[in-house]
Amino acid sequence: MIKRIFLTIVCALLSSMGLAAEIIPAKKIAHYWVDDSAGLSISGLSFCDGKMVTVSDKQSREIYQIVLGDRSATLEPYIKLAGLRVPKKDRPTNLWHFLLDLTRPAAAMDFEAITCADDKFYLLSERYNRIAEINMEGKGHWLENMWSATAKAQGYMHGYNLSGVGLQKVGDDFWMAIERDPRALVKLGPKGSVQIVTPPPVKGLDFRDESENMAGLYYYDGALWTLEPNAYAVCRRELPSLKAEWCLDYWEHENSSELGYEVSRTGGKGDGLAIGERGVFIVFDNDNISRIHDPQDRRALFLHLALPEKTD
Repeated sequence: MIKRIFLTIVCALLSSMGLAAEIIPAKKIAHYWVDDSAGLSISGLSFCDGKMVTVSDKQSREIYQIVLGDRSATLEPYIKLAGLRVPKKDRPTNLWHFLLDLTRPAAAMDFEAITCADDKFYLLSERYNRIAEINMEGKGHWLENMWSATAKAQGYMHGYNLSGVGLQKVGDDFWMAIERDPRALVKLGPKGSVQIVTPPPVKGLDFRDESENMAGLYYYDGALWTLEPNAYAVCRRELPSLKAEWCLDYWEHENSSELGYEVSRTGGKGDGLAIGERGVFIVFDNDNISRIHDPQDRRALFLHLALPEKTD
């Protein structure tokens, strides 16, 4: 508890000294309501072999593909998973968390992120704090990488279901995001090393009195990009310092009456992130919450933003 209080004080002091980085209003290229996504809470996002793939934190049996048309986006099953047994899990931090966990089937993995490298997919289970390696035929196994004990000892991951929500493989390392209270980035080395880093704060990045959080991660153009949902921002961060070079602010788009969800504080937040030459892509986990503009519509939002024309 003392360590956690100390970390909170340090983070607050650093926040007041936030590093200067340009906050750039995002330009929307397009948005889509993803057909066949209602109720699935699609979470992660990645380009793999030229395809846009995602996972669901409600459905643990498949990897999905988002197929874009001229004016539409459709969620389609891509690979059915096989061979993933229920892994060993952490001991709950308290009795209440233990009781909550009993309400979910053991096979519900709560996948929150997907990335790919070397013809393999990697999925992050938030429930079990483990990474699954999946081949192109869908056969998978759990990697040995463990980080939860180290994180908890340093004051992280003490809330219920507030652990890994972003994943990227960069070279031989995995980068993972701990969501919030407090947030952090975890670097997992190939020989089992665990390094937990608080991302440097960004002066001018407004979390609007909500938790400073992170969700999707993406490695592109030599930088690690972070999705920071409660600030409605995507930041390009240098490696290894994690200093933000600049951030895109998409508040105006998410909070428009056309794109907003009815209860944005409990759902409808940016979750998965992918970056490419065509721009920035964000998928929103709406937790089956309805749109403001159409209360009968519970599909996920898929947002396509332009990369800044000038970033220096």
